[in-house]
Amino acid sequence: MKHVAKTVLRDDIQGLRAVAVVLVVVYHLWPGVLSGGFIGVDAFFVISGFLITAHLVRKPPVRARDVGAFWMRRVKRLLPAAFLVLAATLLGIRFLAPDTVWRDWGGQVVAAAFYVENWGLAASSVDYLTAENPPSAVQHFWSLSVEEQFYLFWPLVIGGLFIAGTGPGAKRALIPRIGVLAVLLLSLAYSIHLTGNEPGIAYFSTFTRGWEFAAGGMLALIPAASQSFRSSYAASALSWTGLAAILYAAVAYGSTTPFPGAAALLPVLGTAAVIWAHAEAGTSPTRILACKPSRFLGDHSYSIYLWHWPLIVLMPFAIGPLQWPQKLGIIVTTVFMAMLTKVLGEDNFRRNLDRSRIMTGGRFLLVGSLGIGLISGALVGATAQREQTPAEVASQVLETKDELGDQCFGASSMVNDCVDSGKGPLVPAPAAAKNDRSDAYADKCWSQGEFARRPVCTYGNGRTKVALVGNSHAGQWLPALQQIAKQRDWTISTFLASRCSPTDSELAFDSDASAEGCLDFGKWVLDRTSHGQFDLIIAAARQSLPVQGEEFGTTWEKATVGYESYLAKWTVGGTPIVVIRDSPFPGNTVPNVPDCIASSKRPLADCSGTPKTWNSMDPLADAVRSLAKGSASVVDMSEFFCRADICPAIIGSVIAYIDGSHLTATYVRTLMPYLATKLEKVIREPNRSTDPGVSPVTSPQSARH
Repeated sequence: MKHVAKTVLRDDIQGLRAVAVVLVVVYHLWPGVLSGGFIGVDAFFVISGFLITAHLVRKPPVRARDVGAFWMRRVKRLLPAAFLVLAATLLGIRFLAPDTVWRDWGGQVVAAAFYVENWGLAASSVDYLTAENPPSAVQHFWSLSVEEQFYLFWPLVIGGLFIAGTGPGAKRALIPRIGVLAVLLLSLAYSIHLTGNEPGIAYFSTFTRGWEFAAGGMLALIPAASQSFRSSYAASALSWTGLAAILYAAVAYGSTTPFPGAAALLPVLGTAAVIWAHAEAGTSPTRILACKPSRFLGDHSYSIYLWHWPLIVLMPFAIGPLQWPQKLGIIVTTVFMAMLTKVLGEDNFRRNLDRSRIMTGGRFLLVGSLGIGLISGALVGATAQREQTPAEVASQVLETKDELGDQCFGASSMVNDCVDSGKGPLVPAPAAAKNDRSDAYADKCWSQGEFARRPVCTYGNGRTKVALVGNSHAGQWLPALQQIAKQRDWTISTFLASRCSPTDSELAFDSDASAEGCLDFGKWVLDRTSHGQFDLIIAAARQSLPVQGEEFGTTWEKATVGYESYLAKWTVGGTPIVVIRDSPFPGNTVPNVPDCIASSKRPLADCSGTPKTWNSMDPLADAVRSLAKGSASVVDMSEFFCRADICPAIIGSVIAYIDGSHLTATYVRTLMPYLATKLEKVIREPNRSTDPGVSPVTSPQSARH
């Protein structure tokens, strides 16, 4: 295969690496400026596929020792710098980040050390418990994990294809091309399919990204551009076109672009065009790609990628929100650390590994991985010692109540105008607050994904049948409703879905399958609840997604119409419906309330909002106004979340939110007497039981039982 591309270090490829890493760094620092800068990762994948395949076909790995030697070269080339950054990041997490993130981030460091971070994030993307967690300081290792997995399997693929292709020269050249092309097409087809159905998994999956490496691999297997072509205007035009495709995707793509899927073709083919053209004419972009600054960034691109993200994530804990000066400082620090890492880690340490008889590549892999794992385990262990058990939280609730008095604990403090300094013991502690969720989470009461699985959880065993319907902002009310159920002889059945609410409007999920599944879920709920099966329906929802075809800022009107249509059908059966108006949304200004409280010296000042800044639209509650009087009602609990000028993150010594959106179970329980009173006021009571332990909230159906 004399036509195979040589693995000589090319200045234009180093320049492409520079473009890729600059796109990624700018995107992470200024996502509004370069909304599609994440495609820089895809350019890296194509480059890696080309260079590694060109290296492998020069001496195909047809023996086990060839494969092992390749793996060890990758270990020596990549792991010293990676382990250095992971160790430094662990120190940063321990001394800069709040203990609320230690457990999760420590676990992710272990996943990064073993290069399986992408699969952990793929699982988290469909796990509603972790969907709103802030990104960790090692989340960028997902792409390095994909790349290392490629390095693990690709020599086996190439070696197998060359073994299968033994024979005459034509066959020897043809079999590897057919095999790599098959990998490319199968992976691309799977990527398009999964992006349309499970976009969260698709983004991080090795199998949806494999075709990008294979595209680079094909460039190493097909005839390289001739010298005459490389010097032609055609090569310059092709190279410029490829570079323009990369830059266009970086500017035009954004968070709503289904990715990778078919959309990844543009940056992948653009990168492939630049590599294959190998343009050398003076009119080509090679002059820019091969200039000294570009080559410098390309040479240091791996270390720049490693360092930039931990600095972006960890520095705000030390210096506060990042503004332009701080962001420029992060860029300078990243480049400086990359230079040191390149010299000390990537170059010198690798040479020492080559010469050492004691610390071989395999031993370094073992020692480094175990070392990172042990340090991470110690961090997770330290977190476990600080975390409160549910019993400890319950005990602290009683102690704090005794200290403050019932009138100033939790929601009661909003009624009695108690002054909360936020400096005393908090219930629960911030680390425990992040897991202080309703039982609907532990009991897996959520319909998710395409909403085909529709669990119904039941709480209580009373005569009055109550349906709790909505998304996570309905489920957050369960702790108070469970207490009401015990007092008033209720049985609560849940109809809960992740981000999906009871509406006739199609919501803009990131896949058509989820959008259609949500509508089907709503029809199923309607059938299960609107024909007299329940005495009372309680609904609540956060409008976390716009209606299809609308932006979030313009969705209110069409969203309201969808709820009006649904409510009109829902009320036909005559079952009383109560909509609980949505709680505030701290995420507008505070991404995660417990993290903010744990890292702030002035938690009330730094982690609270105002009625304006934390305002959350509620088209479901607004839609009730269009219905006939008495067919549905709205319960508004806003007075227990906000005063005229502040929506405190800490209310009566209770941390009110588990993240940037949902209420803690502890705070919701303090709302129970006030919620019960408001429910009684809006629910019609045609019959009252004479048993004082039975709910006054009854209907003809429950009275007949």
